[in-house]
Amino acid sequence: MSRKSVVVFDYGTGNIHSAIKAVELAGATVELTRDKKKCAEADGLLVPGVGAFSAVMQALNAVDGGEIIGRRLSGSRPVLGICVGMQVLFDNGVEGGVDTQGLSEWPGTVRKLNAPILPHMGWNTIEAPTDSVLFDGLHNERFYFVHSYAATEWSLDVIPPFPKPRVTWAEHGERFVAAVENGPLSATQFHPEKSGEAGIHFLKNWIATL
Repeated sequence: MSRKSVVVFDYGTGNIHSAIKAVELAGATVELTRDKKKCAEADGLLVPGVGAFSAVMQALNAVDGGEIIGRRLSGSRPVLGICVGMQVLFDNGVEGGVDTQGLSEWPGTVRKLNAPILPHMGWNTIEAPTDSVLFDGLHNERFYFVHSYAATEWSLDVIPPFPKPRVTWAEHGERFVAAVENGPLSATQFHPEKSGEAGIHFLKNWIATL
């Protein structure tokens, strides 16, 4: 069987090199590009993201990132967002009093965590649904987080026959969304590419769904 192809979306931000290496270790062929045709045709699209919500949205908008992601999802083509690449999938993000519109794939606001120590940096446990596909074999593992902002509520209503999204939670000061599996759209607040063997296992599970 041929290896699955994954494009790491090169829109000018994100932990690109470690993400490429991790996806390669997980068994896929990887290309770093912003070419619309290649982004559309790859088996999977990985959207990294580091820094401020507003800066990531500005960079995405500059290369029609919302259109590229939206077209893939409309054709049920898998997309995986990581860290701020997950946060921008929500309606909006509020940082330093600035309210920035996101991609609105999911309802909700990304805001500063109510925690005694920020950023939330280091290894943490997660609470994944028992039927999770992406966390299969990983329910007792820890993952690496680096963030001060997160979505702390999940309010997407899904009407049958569409499957209910699988939402994974973690806690730092308060509970927040650590990962989502929602049809072709998946995302993690943690960094799989910095999470050692558990992160590679997670990416293998994702690649197996492509």
